[in-house]
This record gives sequence, structure tokens and C-alpha cells, in this order.
Amino acid sequence: MDQFLNVVKRNSLLLALVVVMVLFEIAIRATGHGSMFSPSNFTNIISQNSYVIILAVGMLFCIIGCGNVDLSVGSIVALVGAIAGVLMVNMELNIYLSIAICLVVGVLIGAWQGFWIAYVRIPAFIVTLAGMMLFRGMALLVLDGLTISPFPPEYLRYFTSFIPKARADAFTLTMVVTVVLCVAYLAYVLWNRSTKIKKGYQVEETAVFAITTIIVEGAMIGSGLLLANNKGIPVILVLLTIIVLAYSFYANNTVGGRRLYALGGNEKAAKLSGVNTNRILFLTYVNMGFLAAVAALVCVARFNSAAPTAGNGYELDAIGACFIGGASAYGGVGTVGGAVIGAVFMGVLNNGMSILGIDANWQRTVKGLVLLIAVVIDVLSKKRVKQ
Repeated sequence: MDQFLNVVKRNSLLLALVVVMVLFEIAIRATGHGSMFSPSNFTNIISQNSYVIILAVGMLFCIIGCGNVDLSVGSIVALVGAIAGVLMVNMELNIYLSIAICLVVGVLIGAWQGFWIAYVRIPAFIVTLAGMMLFRGMALLVLDGLTISPFPPEYLRYFTSFIPKARADAFTLTMVVTVVLCVAYLAYVLWNRSTKIKKGYQVEETAVFAITTIIVEGAMIGSGLLLANNKGIPVILVLLTIIVLAYSFYANNTVGGRRLYALGGNEKAAKLSGVNTNRILFLTYVNMGFLAAVAALVCVARFNSAAPTAGNGYELDAIGACFIGGASAYGGVGTVGGAVIGAVFMGVLNNGMSILGIDANWQRTVKGLVLLIAVVIDVLSKKRVKQ
């Protein structure tokens, strides 16, 4: 029973997400606004929140490593998007070269901010606040206050198309991929469990393990069915999966990832242990700049335009997703999976309230309260542990 309660506690955010989705579904059906679980709306949720997930992964590493945030990511999205518009639309430059230039710009911006934060030791809040204003101003200068559109079709297909292209084949291919992923996941969790048992580690009770695995498999099959009944697998979902898996592996299974957690847990102790804390902090912001550039490329493709107002409030969505997903405001605690669930949670709130026609001001109020509650729970739990 204790293990079951521990599993519920570890997955409390996921359970909360399910409860919120069910409540929204009941409210939406009762008011005659359709269904949250319609195939088209499910795909829309993925598309709408792709940038939040990408930014949240980068923001998570900033929070884990030093308990700081990057307030400039929304402005970086606007600046990189503006550069992409000038290169691809105005100058008609090769799209691959344009993408490479945009990613390099993102890395250079991250290096610029990382230098001041890691080596000069100016507080990250000040540096990124200055970056928020600096890069927004540069975006306005690049665009001259105008919106650039439309982007080349060959560029858009890398972020807005579906697999397969033919809708007639969408159901079959999507379900085949879903079954393969389900089998792969089952094989992985069974192998992981057996490995832990052989090494003498404590594992979940068989019943709890079975229930958890069935729930995950059911969610994967349900998601696959929704995608299959729409247009197939969005290309952006493939990109998101690659990013999430790569960063999860780095955080959990590499020396660099462990050092990042050590930096967030106690910087002085990590430094005395031989960890180059300055370099890790520097690379954390370089990575944030890179992922902000990726998010910019996704955003301009989704809106098919580069606008001066792009990226407004994106930093708040990313920060909120991380804290709602279980990241600690003190650093050293958080997971990529939690940040992704937090981003989806925010996306579901936005989507559900929009379908119900709730005023945008009330939407901001609700999201603000949810973020405050998440941080309060984190702070109170830390105090309880210290006592």
C-alpha cells in the first residue's frame, strides 16, 4: 500500500492533468462546444504547445543548474524569427543555410549571456532582463516594425506537415508506429525492472508496476488513435520526441547531467569536488539560446510569418511549465519529463478555456494561480523535509 501511495505521489501531476482534461471534456460537452478529445483538437494542442515544450526543456536546465531563469527567451524567439524571415523571404536564401545561420545566432546569443552570468558573475536575472529588452529592440530593427510573410513551402513542410503525406495511409502507418512504440516501451520497462532486481535494488510491487505500465500503454494507444483519425503523425511531434529523449538521456545518464544537478544542489561543494561550475553554467545558457532558436524556427513556420510581437510572454509559459512540472525554485531538482507534463498542463488549460470562450484576462488569472500553487507546494515541502 505504501508503494502504491508513493507511485501516486510521484505521478500526482500526471493524475492532475488527467483530472483537468476530464473536467474540461465534461464542461465542453455540456456547453455544446464539441470535444477536447477530438482528433483535430488533440493535434492542435501538440502544435500550439510545441514551442513551450522546447523552451521549457532549456529553461529546466537553467533552473536545475542555478535556480535561475532566462527572461530573454521570448525576445530571442522574436529576433531569430526576424532573421529567418529576412533570410528566407526577403533575400530568398537557401532554407538549410538560413536554418544553420539562425541556430548559430541562437548559440551566440546564449554565449553572450552565459559569459556575463558564469564568468563575470552578474546575476542571471539582470543579464536576461537586459537581454529581453535588447533582443526585442533588435528584432524590431531587423523587421523595421513590419511583418514578413509567407515563408517558402519547402521550409514549412519541415514543421507543419504530417507523416505520411497521403491522408489515406495515415491511419495504418500511425497505428503501426504506435504498436511498435508500445512494444518498445514494454520491453524497456521489463528489462529495466529485471536489471534492478538482479542488482538488488528495490522495485515497485508487481501489481503497482503492472497498473502503471497499463496506464502508460493505454495513453500511448489512445494518443495514436487520435492522431490516426486526423492526419497522421505531425512532423513537429517527431522533433519534440527527439529533443525530449535526448535531453532526458543527457540529464539522467551522463556525467554532464549529474554535474548539472550537483551544481544546482550545492555549487561550492561541486566546485570543491573538481566540477568546473563556471563552464557548466556557461553551457547551460548557450543551450538555452540554441533551443530558443529552435523554438523560433518552429513558431515562424506555424504562423507562416515573422512578426515584431512574436514571442511575447513565451518566457513566462516556459518558466511556469518547469515549476508546475516539479522543478525546485532553489535549483538541483527537476526532470525533463516533469517539464513536458507541465507544458502540456499549461497547454490544456489554455486550450480548454479558449474552447469554453473564457475571457483572456481570466485565463491569465487561472494560470497565475496554478503557478503560485505549484511553487508554494514546493517551498512548503522543502520546509517539511528540513523540519
